[in-house]
Amino acid sequence: MANETLARRYASAVFMLAQEQDVIDRVGADLAMLRDSIELDETTREFFLSPVVDRSAKERTFVTAFEGKMHDVALHAVLLLVRKRREALLREIVLQYRHLQLASRGTEPLVVTSAMQLSDAQVASMVGRLEDVFKKKFEVTQHIDPSLIGGVRVTIGDRRIDASIAGRLEELSRTLFARN
Repeated sequence: MANETLARRYASAVFMLAQEQDVIDRVGADLAMLRDSIELDETTREFFLSPVVDRSAKERTFVTAFEGKMHDVALHAVLLLVRKRREALLREIVLQYRHLQLASRGTEPLVVTSAMQLSDAQVASMVGRLEDVFKKKFEVTQHIDPSLIGGVRVTIGDRRIDASIAGRLEELSRTLFARN
């Protein structure tokens, strides 16, 4: 929780700088790209997160690798994390920045997880009903999880609506074992 709060503060500061320069989407994309680059390669991740590696060496490496390839606000945010030894917060900062980005557009993230690919019409119908119920606009991400067996699981912020067969079987199992 403390890391989430601290990451939210960093993300808010970066977001305000990006907003002042009217580069909100670019900075968000650059931060996400950097996070993905670091997380996808084990050696890079170890280098970035290692407390043993000299901070100035990390800074030089990032400046050499990313200067001119990403917006200065994003690059300097990462350099600040290195200087403050808070590199481990990058993933959460990107997540918090994304929430701020969506809120600035008046939307909220919505994740639809289903056992098989839903048609665009099915997703649009479901999202339309949810927008009517919650009086909000949603940015939808769809995931496939065959372990759900059938149905859907919808996640809106910290709320989860589980209408999957796997969810119902789990609920039935809890009910049966609670009685014994």
